[in-house]
Amino acid sequence: MRAHPLATDAVLALGALLCMVVGSFADPHGPHGPTFGTRTPEPFSLLLMVLGAAALVFRRRRPRVVLAVTAGLSLLELTTGEPRAPVAMSAVIALFTVAAHTDRPTTWRIGVLTMAALTGVAMLVGPLPWYAQENIGIFAWTGMAAAAGDAVRSRRAFVDAIRERAERAERTREEEARRRVAEERLRIARDLHDVVAHHIALVNVQAGVAAHVMDKRPDQAKEALAHVRDASRSALNELRATVGLLRQTGDPEAPTEPAPGLAVLDDLTATFRHAGLPVRVMVQLDRGRDPLPSAVDLAAYRVIQEALTNVRKHAGAGAKAEVSVVRVGASVEVTVLDDGGAGPDPLPAGGTQAGAGPGGGDGGEGEEGGGHGLLGMRERATALGGSCFAGPRYGGGYRVHAILPVA
Repeated sequence: MRAHPLATDAVLALGALLCMVVGSFADPHGPHGPTFGTRTPEPFSLLLMVLGAAALVFRRRRPRVVLAVTAGLSLLELTTGEPRAPVAMSAVIALFTVAAHTDRPTTWRIGVLTMAALTGVAMLVGPLPWYAQENIGIFAWTGMAAAAGDAVRSRRAFVDAIRERAERAERTREEEARRRVAEERLRIARDLHDVVAHHIALVNVQAGVAAHVMDKRPDQAKEALAHVRDASRSALNELRATVGLLRQTGDPEAPTEPAPGLAVLDDLTATFRHAGLPVRVMVQLDRGRDPLPSAVDLAAYRVIQEALTNVRKHAGAGAKAEVSVVRVGASVEVTVLDDGGAGPDPLPAGGTQAGAGPGGGDGGEGEEGGGHGLLGMRERATALGGSCFAGPRYGGGYRVHAILPVA
């Protein structure tokens, strides 16, 4: 019916014509109620019924024009028909169509005008008395047609509003899903950067040590290569766990190890001590009674890991680092300090001179160095509603301070 509205209206017009023709043979004033076959319509009335039904074929294309035509035909029948044929049925259908396709004020204006015109002519000009039931019937049917058309229009508007809200909600859900995917990708990218930067820096340092002492102190070179092997194994394990988050459900070898946190902070600092960076740690947390949320725990661990990696890469020889994790009210404050060292690192893997980046005071990785370490730390803290500051210290060295809300 929606694909072929003209054909649908043609079928409706044919049904209305049959009803009008059959009704024109009925006498409403029979001795025992309405009777059929006691009267026959005039040829002019049959012509008016055919024209009214034909006009209904175009009721949805030109609803007001069709209403005007059918109302005019009905007025002709009301003033000339004897006996009167139900040509007004076509006007009733046309009025319903107008009411269903326009607004309520227009429906009231057109409905009252049509009702007054047809009923007034039937009462004042027609051959029947003004109080005849046929005249009252015209008034009732036109009023019901306008009310039914307005109800249909209101229901369609209500359904359209519900559909629009559902489509808007679907678009909102899709946008939220895309936003969460982007946030998850950013989080995984930060994890990958932290893991790779930390372990590759340690491998670089230990490989440089091994190459530096290979000829004179083979035992120390062997120990350095062992640290290279351990660091590379740890890097592979963390990369496998992080990339495993991207696997589809049901894929084999999904990661089963928990994400790193402050519980393994000692293992993290031990790797830096093996690489020649003295690290002093102070933790003031009661993880037994008030454990940290997993997101805060992971963010604190990554901030410390990135800050110590930058110290080892950019600070001068003999640099020392201090790490403190303190619970202050509803937040956790993570601080990583270094003294900048005494000068350039003599080892081949020592990185830049003192004064470039963390340990030297020029902004380091994520600023002028072209990396993303400091940016990643700030993004982690901001994602949790906290903040992160990184900058040079007075008198030399570098300071990283992050505030991570626990709630």
